[in-house]
Amino acid sequence: MDDQYLDAFIRESEEEITKLNNSLLDLESDPSDQEAMDQIFRTAHTLKGNFGAMGFEAASNLAHAMEDLLDEMRQGEMEVTPDVMDLIFAGVDQIEVIVGEIESDGEPETDTDEMVTQLRAVLDDGVEAAAGSAATESGSSASSSNDQSSGSVDIDPDDVAIDLGDVADKVVHVEVDVGETDMPGVDAMFAMEGIEELFEILDSNPSRADIEDGDYDDTFGLFIDADDLGRVDAEMESVGKVETATVTDVTDKVQDDGAAGDAASTSGTDSDGESDHSVDEIKSVRVDVDQLDDLHGLVEQLVTSRIKLRRAVEQDDLDSAGETLNELDKITANLQNTVMDMRLIPLKKVVGKFPRMVRDLSRELGKEVDFEIEGEDIELDRTILTEISDPLMHIIRNSLDHGIEPPEEREQKGKPREGQVTLRASRERDHVIIQVVDDGAGLDVDAIKKKAIEKDVRSPEELETMDNSAIYDLVFHPGFSTADEVTDTSGRGVGMDVVHDTVTQLDGSVNVDSTPGEGTTVSLRLPVTMAIVKVLFVEVGDEEYGIPIKNVDEITRTEDMKKINDQQVIKHNDEIYPVIDLGEAFNVPGRATATDGGEGVELEEVEEAGDGMLVRIRESERQVALKCDSVNAQEEVVVKPLEGILSGTPGLSGTAVLGDGNIVHILDVVTL
Repeated sequence: MDDQYLDAFIRESEEEITKLNNSLLDLESDPSDQEAMDQIFRTAHTLKGNFGAMGFEAASNLAHAMEDLLDEMRQGEMEVTPDVMDLIFAGVDQIEVIVGEIESDGEPETDTDEMVTQLRAVLDDGVEAAAGSAATESGSSASSSNDQSSGSVDIDPDDVAIDLGDVADKVVHVEVDVGETDMPGVDAMFAMEGIEELFEILDSNPSRADIEDGDYDDTFGLFIDADDLGRVDAEMESVGKVETATVTDVTDKVQDDGAAGDAASTSGTDSDGESDHSVDEIKSVRVDVDQLDDLHGLVEQLVTSRIKLRRAVEQDDLDSAGETLNELDKITANLQNTVMDMRLIPLKKVVGKFPRMVRDLSRELGKEVDFEIEGEDIELDRTILTEISDPLMHIIRNSLDHGIEPPEEREQKGKPREGQVTLRASRERDHVIIQVVDDGAGLDVDAIKKKAIEKDVRSPEELETMDNSAIYDLVFHPGFSTADEVTDTSGRGVGMDVVHDTVTQLDGSVNVDSTPGEGTTVSLRLPVTMAIVKVLFVEVGDEEYGIPIKNVDEITRTEDMKKINDQQVIKHNDEIYPVIDLGEAFNVPGRATATDGGEGVELEEVEEAGDGMLVRIRESERQVALKCDSVNAQEEVVVKPLEGILSGTPGLSGTAVLGDGNIVHILDVVTL
């Protein structure tokens, strides 16, 4: 199978599964929501068709059974009950497992027979069968009056037996003639694809592989699931490559072979409600046609400028070469912006799975939660979006586990039984702010202080000088947790520090704000894109480092330095900024040395050997100044994060390769 088509199938299936989950949640909260019901039916129908078209019959049968059950609900023949919804959600989970297996192995391994049997049992016996359907292991049919619940079709010895456990309507046999053709296999394949857009093909005679190889006589036979013989006759006339088609109703020839229950004797992958709702790496993006046209136009300009530059160099025409280089600067800048825009993906690509996760966790915890998403169309770079999915998931889990109180407790506090959790995203220039807000119990300052002392994170004296905001931030310390007990939801206190580290590595920041008894807000501030950064180059001895321009507030000379308690500092707006000597921090060879100019607690002038420079960092990032030997130019560079054993090195966020081939380390001013 062509990897390109398989990848497109997997990506579309993932989107349809997310869409189906969220529509089911809408229906569960409001059973009268007809729009949600129609969307659910359409999505299930799409999944069924896609699985069938790709030849994954077991998954197609499962999607078909779900579609039939949903159709009963849509027609008002069956109530929307918690038991029925649980069964449908379990079916969705199994489909998600199958898609994962197809992506990893190329073929599904999960046996869907048991789930299909359960869905058919509910379809035949009604809502009351939903609760006990999972326990059904008997081979007896759930409804003995339904002639089509199971069996096989047997027209003549050449016909292929069909398991009709998933047939909702009539079994119709279509004898297809594609007429005179030099490519019988290709034309037959196109004919079948056209028919599949209209009907479900149950089987074929000869096999599908033989038909697509052209290994059949003048005609080939198809068994399809259809509700009306006349409609089949009429629709066949519109299918391309079909010259004539003879349509026959063979439902009456279906013979019950009593095999309905055999499918339930073995179970497939256990997926009923136990999906981890994890978000995989985003492997595809949708690109606007206008962006592709822009990209094509820029590449054309790039090629033209390259030719002009080569000619100017060959002719030793420096003026022309200079003009062409200026053109290239503009073209590459536009090219950079266009490509960056193409990498941007809406937040909903990641958060689309969260409503289902909240639904399952809140039921597991015995809590009632209304979850809302605002700003899901805000866009972020593909890499950033992939990296923050797990941190966001953990923050939401914490809100459910530790924040939102049980319904009875909320009522005692005068709150609504149903807690509120909101994921809110907004854009601020070149950053995106993502907040997870809950109206739960809030953080307990005293409990955090007590835990901080127990874990030896802070001393009692330090805690007394800290404001509440600083105390809340202690939850990001490794191993720090105020949970009274360990639960499957919250984990073992190893999550929030990972959240902090992940966001920091993405050049972002995270903080917590809370009001006891009213709720908690966790805010993530992230760059929209992170590949290209404008940096200020500084020299320290024989080394050169890059400091992101967005972190720099001011550049001054070392004459402004003072000394207090053996610590070099500078004063700005009545605030004291400690000085970090980059030469000492990185043990740089050939660095300029300095002589101390005094001691004591009073501010004193410091005498320096050489004309050193100070780079004062923005207070919002860190209240500190960096000492270097000299400051050089500013330049945009492509930053590559540190990998392997260098990953997580304090003070360094990555490296950049300059035009002359030299590698420069990019500083992380927060961890320096």
